[in-house]
Amino acid sequence: MTSNVEEYEPGSIYSWDQVSETHRVRNGIYQRNGRLISLLTDFGRINPCYPDFHGDSTDIIHYTGSGRRGDQKLDPANRALLDAVDSEIAVPLFNKLAPGRWEFLGHWRITNGSYIFDEGQSRMVWKFTLEKVYGDC
Repeated sequence: MTSNVEEYEPGSIYSWDQVSETHRVRNGIYQRNGRLISLLTDFGRINPCYPDFHGDSTDIIHYTGSGRRGDQKLDPANRALLDAVDSEIAVPLFNKLAPGRWEFLGHWRITNGSYIFDEGQSRMVWKFTLEKVYGDC
């Protein structure tokens, strides 16, 4: 079993037990003491509250912040993402394919964060731009 995220192969499938060694919470944004650690997505297929999607290429993801109902707040999870914009850190991202099946999408840097009105959900949400990082993170 792989326990070090640096050993994960992008595109490979892992169990929740493996993913949770890095991403220790069930929420999509894992942060500790304000520092972003890792992210989860399902691109809105399983949980439509978080309709993440690719940008102009598969190297860009538009990622929805935390908060399922009502206007999203600048809570600790969203604050960690916003603070990561200026930090240049790259974090692992896992995509939920089905229960117990997670695809490792590699490491991603948060390059932008904005608070916008989402017409589809009729609420204010945090949207973050993630950019894929190649090579050493």
